[in-house]
Amino acid sequence: MQDKTKFKQTEIGMIPEDWEIEKIDNLFEISSGLSKPRNEFGFGHPFLSFKNIFDNISLPKELYELVNSSERERKHCSIMRGDVFLTRTSETIGELGMSSVALKNYENATFNGFAKRLRPKRKDIILPEFAVYLFRSSKIRSQILTFSSLTTRASLNAGMIKEIKLIIPSLPEQSAIANILSPLDNRIDLNRQTNATLEAVGQALFKHWFIDFEFPNEKGNPYKSSGGEMIDSELGEIPKGWTVGRLGDICDITMGQSPPGNTYNELGDGLPFYQGITDFGFRFPSRRVYCTEPTRFAEADDVLLSVRAPVGSLNVAEERCAIGRGVASLRLKGKRNGFLYYLLRATRSGWEMFEAEGTVFGSVTKSDVHDFKVIIPPRALIERFAFLISPWDKTISNKEKQSRTLTAVRDSLLPKLMSGKIRVCVGGAA
Repeated sequence: MQDKTKFKQTEIGMIPEDWEIEKIDNLFEISSGLSKPRNEFGFGHPFLSFKNIFDNISLPKELYELVNSSERERKHCSIMRGDVFLTRTSETIGELGMSSVALKNYENATFNGFAKRLRPKRKDIILPEFAVYLFRSSKIRSQILTFSSLTTRASLNAGMIKEIKLIIPSLPEQSAIANILSPLDNRIDLNRQTNATLEAVGQALFKHWFIDFEFPNEKGNPYKSSGGEMIDSELGEIPKGWTVGRLGDICDITMGQSPPGNTYNELGDGLPFYQGITDFGFRFPSRRVYCTEPTRFAEADDVLLSVRAPVGSLNVAEERCAIGRGVASLRLKGKRNGFLYYLLRATRSGWEMFEAEGTVFGSVTKSDVHDFKVIIPPRALIERFAFLISPWDKTISNKEKQSRTLTAVRDSLLPKLMSGKIRVCVGGAA
């Protein structure tokens, strides 16, 4: 590390003398994304969603969402290495202008109309690996929040974005900064991959037992293929002794409610407050906003269900928390929530009807959640499944906590590296 740095005053604060300041307009071309009706999604070509951008400082290696895009749209809204994507509109200022950077080309992919694409005019000014951290730095975030506060709602237009000023170290120093921060993100990504694998295993076991009905019979053999008796039901054939019921028959349901806006804060006062899927992570929500006067609550291990578009998204509460109007909490009677989470994952397609009833944004009521039809197995089998998946769910929880610690370390280093308060050695410099 270098510690004998001379600084100079700039319009965005003190920076090292050998660093430069440039407006985004001088370095990037700004483009809008693709807007399509709901029925054009789910098939076609790869699509970069708002949530992909918000959740990832660099784009995921693969884009699994699909959209029916034309050749012209794919050319106009393409994704190439070095492209920076900013969320351009949001319900809250804190969610605005969140960035994600493409570290490779994405063939035939397009991006969401609620985002702006910044495409580099030159490739020798900012390294993509450095841009990953530059655009999430406090000096950039503070400018974005200043611009957005001048509007009547949380939004960014191209004119605002053009005025944002970027700090530009030398390319070798950009590389050195990225090399310090990227190992932390690589570890976070590895944890994410491990957790995705474990969840896939849990989903496969749930499907085998509760959809294919191949749970172990009294002899330890797969029930259905071993001749287990099946009976007719309104949801199709089910094993004898199973029933069809409603979520309300097996769950306690709490619908969220949003307290007054002046009770929110980002200082940690009160309970963590989750308003909707913006707060959702891979399995557990991220603490971002707190509430000092909450009105509706979820308890640890409750399943959190998104009840506003997109309806049916899921997370699990790690602690007692407050929930807003975009979320419902579900608690399986008997506290075996491992089963409930996988049940709701497996039946998520059942919520699609609420997304296609002619409204712009889908939503569900408490009665919709209560009356949602499900197949109910015997309690003993639910508990057996919960016992088997418990070690996997515990590992997922531990790795999520480790990732949060790594994220905190990265986020503490980021402002110091991006302001020059910590300098990195470049080319053997002391």
